[in-house]
Amino acid sequence: MRQAFHELVIATRRRGLVEFTGAVEQWIAENQFRDGLLTLHLRHTSASLLIQENADPDVRRDLDAFFARLVRDGDPLFIHTAEGEDDMPAHIRTALTSVNLSLPLHAGQLALGTWQGIYLWEHRTQPHRRQIALHFIGE
Repeated sequence: MRQAFHELVIATRRRGLVEFTGAVEQWIAENQFRDGLLTLHLRHTSASLLIQENADPDVRRDLDAFFARLVRDGDPLFIHTAEGEDDMPAHIRTALTSVNLSLPLHAGQLALGTWQGIYLWEHRTQPHRRQIALHFIGE
């Protein structure tokens, strides 16, 4: 049984989804992992992780549009605005999604579907550098 830890840093430009499947697959290949479980944990409270379709960019646009309607920036309901009008909405968007993912690895390949990719979803309007902890356990 092997265990390994790694950290990815993803630079975001603004609110939106950033696919980083390739960076995860590269780490798996470099370490010659075969079978096991990969856990990803985002170390932030105003962004999230998700597995989503990676074929049609309209999916990402529609997700952003839906969340913009669901949790509006500058809503007078929110008291927490220390970092701007997108501050509390970003926290709510994270609470509605996830900061953790677990993915099976089989024969050196992530068990993703044909159109699935791993995404960081930036919920802030300004650029950030987001840290993702990766933990593999297996062979």
